[in-house]
Amino acid sequence: MASALIYVVVVLAVAAVVYLLASLVFGRGEELEPLRPGATPTRLPPSPLAGHDVRSLRFQLVFRGYKVSEVDWALERLADELDDARRRVTLLERELKVERQRRDDSAEANGQDSADGEGTSTERER
Repeated sequence: MASALIYVVVVLAVAAVVYLLASLVFGRGEELEPLRPGATPTRLPPSPLAGHDVRSLRFQLVFRGYKVSEVDWALERLADELDDARRRVTLLERELKVERQRRDDSAEANGQDSADGEGTSTERER
């Protein structure tokens, strides 16, 4: 019985030494060093955002998921970018509509002027 107990203690000691040695050599299995407290991996470039920026977005993991303040910040930035893009699209659509109307008006005016001009030139030729 005593030899079995000694065997178990030796096996546990060897296992603990191997575990500690592996932990020192390989770290905690992380690809990058741990973040310092208060730091965040969440990065977004200055405007404008592109699809790959959103796809590469990463949030800090906390006890029960992602850090709420980081997710809220990212969603707010994305919402602002989306609102800005929609404002620009609306503005450009209005400008395009005005330009088309202006072009149609000038085409109508040129059509009437050319008809009047043709009539006056024929009268001069007679």
